[in-house]
Amino acid sequence: MSYQLTALYNHPSDVAAFDKHYDDVHAVLAAKLPDVRSFSISRPQPGPDGTKPDYHLIAVLVWDSAEAAGASLGSEAGKEAVADLDNFAGAGVTMLTGPSTAVV
Repeated sequence: MSYQLTALYNHPSDVAAFDKHYDDVHAVLAAKLPDVRSFSISRPQPGPDGTKPDYHLIAVLVWDSAEAAGASLGSEAGKEAVADLDNFAGAGVTMLTGPSTAVV
């Protein structure tokens, strides 16, 4: 069983600035986290009726274990990535963590 962190980013007031910082800075920092097995990003699209999705961006990072995730996030790279949130995530971000099992 692996361990997952899901980051749910609220809609920013300046989408272009958020996306540029996320893609050019934050994702680069997150990709340097030690022992990350996978890192994926999704930008939800409006529903068929045009409704705005609940979140602007969803990031999912996966490690082999909770211990590996803790060590990774506690590393210098992890501290740098967490500190960077203040530079672009002013609209808020919700972080969910826990064990994860691949279904398919």
